[in-house]
Amino acid sequence: MIRKRSLMRRTAVVAAAGAAALVLAACGGSGGDGGSAGHGGHAATAPSSAPSSASASASASASQGQHNAADVAFAKGMIPHHRQAVEMADLAPGRARSAEVQKLAADIKKAQDPEIRTLSGWLTSWGEDVPAEGAMDHSTHDMSGMGGMMTAEEMTGLENASGKAFDTAFTELMIKHHEGAVEMARTEQADGAHGPARKMAGEIIDSQSAEIEQMNALLGKD
Repeated sequence: MIRKRSLMRRTAVVAAAGAAALVLAACGGSGGDGGSAGHGGHAATAPSSAPSSASASASASASQGQHNAADVAFAKGMIPHHRQAVEMADLAPGRARSAEVQKLAADIKKAQDPEIRTLSGWLTSWGEDVPAEGAMDHSTHDMSGMGGMMTAEEMTGLENASGKAFDTAFTELMIKHHEGAVEMARTEQADGAHGPARKMAGEIIDSQSAEIEQMNALLGKD
């Protein structure tokens, strides 16, 4: 009976030792594998996370709309240019004799007023200064060489004209003005990076080129 108990105890001890060895082996294997997997997983994900982050950054930049110095120059130049065209168009209702000239002036104002607001919004969003309203009035003579801008003398002459003389002067000066705008817009399309600005430049080229043809035809009728 005593021997039997002793044998049973030995068997239990051996079994317990074997079980403990198995648990230790399992823990050791698990720890080793887990450590390896953890390190390997981290090492594997590190390179892939970097490109993902760069890609996200690039997407953010694209969604915000990239721009460059040419876009800024286009907006800062086109705002006073458009303002002067609108100022010229505002003279037509009380001075023009031709209904076609009056309609043309109204169309110019209708198209360019919203573009001034859009251009100003871009400059503000880019952290740039919007040209002051009064700056054009005081420095028109300095800007007359830029994109067909009128001189102070030409503007005064237009203000003092009426009837057929106004129609002729308005048409001739606006052709020159439009040609300057088209040239500025082509520069933007060639050098600009901001998609919406380049799109506006294309619209300016199309619409003002068509108006140049229309004005040339009007002059041909005189």
